[in-house]
Amino acid sequence: MSGQKLKGIMAAAVSRGVTEARARIFGHMLNPTGQRSPHKILRKKLIGEKVAQWYPYDINKDDPLVMARQEQERLSKLEMLKRRGKGPPKKGQGKRATKRSK
Repeated sequence: MSGQKLKGIMAAAVSRGVTEARARIFGHMLNPTGQRSPHKILRKKLIGEKVAQWYPYDINKDDPLVMARQEQERLSKLEMLKRRGKGPPKKGQGKRATKRSK
């Protein structure tokens, strides 16, 4: 009986030693208790810079002349729609307000 216990203890010690050595060699995090750890998330590379490089630089957002021209076009289009009676309704006069009053 004691031979079996000794064999089990030796096997457990050897496997623990092997896992520790493997973790040291490959740079893994040793977690014998199995508790949740943020190590996996913290180990990943940050992706913010990569995502920012993917999208080209938009000069229109920084140029005040372009922004002013776009705003002027928007306002003139809105004015044309209002003259035709197709502009946005006054506050409290929209589709949802008429449904509620019925």
